[in-house]
Amino acid sequence: MPMYDKESSAAKPQFEMDKDQEDRFVRFVERMPARTDGLVRLFDRGDYFSAHGPDALLIAEQVYKTTNVLKYLGSPSARPGSSSSAKGLPSATVSMTLAKAFLRDCLTTKQMRVEIYEPVDGAGGRKNHTQWHLAKQASPGNLSQVEDLLFAHEDLLANAVSMALRVYIKDGVRTVGAAFVDVQDKTIGVAEFPEDEHYGNTESLIIQLGIKECIMQEDAKHVDHELAKVRTLVERCGVIVTERKASEFQPSSVVQDLGRLLNDTHPSVLPEHDLKQAMSALSALIAYLGLLSDSLVHGTFKLHNHDLSQYMKLDASALKALNLMPNPELGGNKNMSLYGLLNYCRTSQGQRLLARWLKQPLVNLHSILERQNIVGMFVDDTVTRATIQDDCLKKIPDFHRISKRFHRGQAGLEDVVRVYQAVQVLPRIIGYLDEVKDANPEHGQVLDTRFTDALRGHSDMLDKYAEMVENTIDLDELQNHNFVLLPTLDNELQRYRDDLIGVRDQLDAEHKRVGRALGLDLDKKLHLENHQVYKYSFRITKAEAGLIRNKKQYIELSTQKSGTIFTTETLRELSEQFSDLQEGYEQKQRHLVKEVVQIAASYIPVFEQLDDLIAALDVILSFAQIAVSAPIPYIKPTIKEKGSGDVVITGARHPCLEVQDDIQFIANDHEMRKGESEFHVITGPNMGGKSTYIRQLGTIALMAQVGCFVPADSAELPIFDCILARVGAGDSQLKGVSTFMAEMLETATILRSATRDSLIIIDELGRGTSTYDGFGLAWAISEHIANNIRCFCLFATHFHELTTLADQLEWVKNLQVRAEVRQAPEGSKQDREITLLYQVVDGHSDQSFGIHVAELARFPESVVKLAKRKAEELEDFGDGPAPEPKLPKTEVEAGTELMRSFLETWRSRTEGASEEQQLEELRRTANEFKDRFDGNAWVQKAIEGL
Repeated sequence: MPMYDKESSAAKPQFEMDKDQEDRFVRFVERMPARTDGLVRLFDRGDYFSAHGPDALLIAEQVYKTTNVLKYLGSPSARPGSSSSAKGLPSATVSMTLAKAFLRDCLTTKQMRVEIYEPVDGAGGRKNHTQWHLAKQASPGNLSQVEDLLFAHEDLLANAVSMALRVYIKDGVRTVGAAFVDVQDKTIGVAEFPEDEHYGNTESLIIQLGIKECIMQEDAKHVDHELAKVRTLVERCGVIVTERKASEFQPSSVVQDLGRLLNDTHPSVLPEHDLKQAMSALSALIAYLGLLSDSLVHGTFKLHNHDLSQYMKLDASALKALNLMPNPELGGNKNMSLYGLLNYCRTSQGQRLLARWLKQPLVNLHSILERQNIVGMFVDDTVTRATIQDDCLKKIPDFHRISKRFHRGQAGLEDVVRVYQAVQVLPRIIGYLDEVKDANPEHGQVLDTRFTDALRGHSDMLDKYAEMVENTIDLDELQNHNFVLLPTLDNELQRYRDDLIGVRDQLDAEHKRVGRALGLDLDKKLHLENHQVYKYSFRITKAEAGLIRNKKQYIELSTQKSGTIFTTETLRELSEQFSDLQEGYEQKQRHLVKEVVQIAASYIPVFEQLDDLIAALDVILSFAQIAVSAPIPYIKPTIKEKGSGDVVITGARHPCLEVQDDIQFIANDHEMRKGESEFHVITGPNMGGKSTYIRQLGTIALMAQVGCFVPADSAELPIFDCILARVGAGDSQLKGVSTFMAEMLETATILRSATRDSLIIIDELGRGTSTYDGFGLAWAISEHIANNIRCFCLFATHFHELTTLADQLEWVKNLQVRAEVRQAPEGSKQDREITLLYQVVDGHSDQSFGIHVAELARFPESVVKLAKRKAEELEDFGDGPAPEPKLPKTEVEAGTELMRSFLETWRSRTEGASEEQQLEELRRTANEFKDRFDGNAWVQKAIEGL
């Protein structure tokens, strides 16, 4: 949950309206368009914001944690459709600071839309607080109107990237056109690709790009099943959907629009122009973001064609299963996500790039090895790495943010100086990189190609920038936190400067005089400060406040937590003189500052290119730091070309779990070889470590393909084209999807998307339905993966009968998580004691020890006894192993084939159907297969008792 600064009720802003104004405002609110789900409205009242109706209740709950802050405006209303309660319209005020934090949370964490209303100007320019207009609106993928208000000094974990999708079907062939815009990076991307009925490529694209909002064609009558399926998929990825009219998805003017937005090439000659569906989507996206209405961004964008195949594919389930990104709702330990664990970045741009790299693992061996080799150089040279991180990168600003300020004419001398200070650091970074290169003759040239040569070129281009700054800005004044031009640029400026120095000397003299009079040390006791409210004034601690009390020569101004603030007549006069001179100096230098800023703005292309280099270097150094600072240092994995290697990892550890407090992590090995042990069935006690074991392989594979070292003693892996996961209960009741349906949807994604070069992770499939149904589905699905897909797969299950699959297929291998069971000592409440060893070994387990784990969790004794009794009634849970299946192998094979046929029939009939229609068809198909089910003993046994 987000934390907001505490604000007492006494400090909370108060409404300033009389009764008539209240009634008129309430009527205005009730005439407003109806709120849609996920929308929050605030009213900007100058010094504070107000919220009304459901928004006030949300503010009370999220910000203040109490409804006592609510005030009810207007007379009690019984008008039809009134949003007021019997008490009136529930309303709340919130300070600017708290409102900004709340709105940021709504946009970045809760995926909500925001509308901000401002009062209409009345007579004489006065604000009419009973009539309002929509002044700003924003959504997770479109922050442009509120960026200066909410994010001027706040870093975003990832850029706000918006996407538009257009689905086109002709002769039964689906084509998806996608367009996306990253306003911060000034990037427009397009992609067009064929799709199947489940839209797996679209899901991968959304994950790769970190999409925040998706624009789709409206379907007011809800009759387009394809759009409904895509919308469901988009929302499952945690992306907000915005519908636009079909007329906006027309490519007729997109070439002209791109001609105004792109920075060089004419769009009509670009190959992307031939992607008709993508261009249609782009037309709608440009209109939604209002890019053409902002002349400042014209001629600044780059256009590129996004190739899905250049990155490993990840779906939303894999993103969650691997704990790739932090969950803002949970908060807490940053090491609970892979992003948080790896994030030792020193710059904002580095943090954003890290998030992008984790969602875009590489599949090109050369690119992976290049990253690995550079990381390895800094792993070996800890001193240089730490020096670059702490002494250099910490001084690098967010060039993209500063460039935007220059572009919009909002930059000042402080921005010019911040860039100058970064430019001064570049030669040091280049020098350190040269040292690392010289110490690594084998891979040093890669460092030059990737970083040093480009940094040297940018540094040379920025030499003139540095010279301009040194000749125009008074760098000596930076120690006083003053950003001013050199007075030598103008005679009048020089006069102001001389006068300011004279007054400053008099301020110092007055400081010394008062210190002597009060007998206080100037450095420790009597402080001369330029206060935000009182200008130049003295501050002493409360303990010394008695020295100035009842003395006419000392004028007490305020008593605060930091001490007592006071002044003298002389100090007050000098402070006013200094303030007047400072204002005159700034007025005189204003037009000169504008010229300096314009010159600095001409370097924007260099800043943006430099930003990309610094971000990549920052992430590489972050990878190196985690490799050496982990509890056990990471190692460089050996990567093989796609389809040519095996998985052989010794001493593998889960990177996030091994760093948790009070955890002594038990490392395990992974050995998966094509044709020998490519499908692993893992059984063992509940809470014994099965889930951790299978997830850690997925996490290690992903880390290896982003170029990071991995937590293991040694590791050899092939390049995977995708990681597919079905982990956890997957409850989606809020979306009307049962646990079992969520399981089936995620598993369907795996079956349709996996190739021989994929990695599949499945945990406890079939838990969402009855035992026999669950086992039948688990068997059919596991056999299909092992027989037909033949990719590396880890299948953790509580169905111990699945281990017989290894008797039928030689490349299926059984693994078990060890547990030590012994007779409990006499007098113990438990029959047996279980010790979970968290070791994965060959073989299979015949028990899950679920009741014993419940005993360890201190379940009530009566509950445990009842569980044991019911377990004995239902099936043999004795001390010995579970009975082996007694049916002939041919009967089992015929039954599983019948089950597979049933599932294929159901799938073929539900293409393009909604989830409700799929469930209905499932029941209808089961009735059709009933006679055939009755004729097979294995199937009969599977469904008996239902």
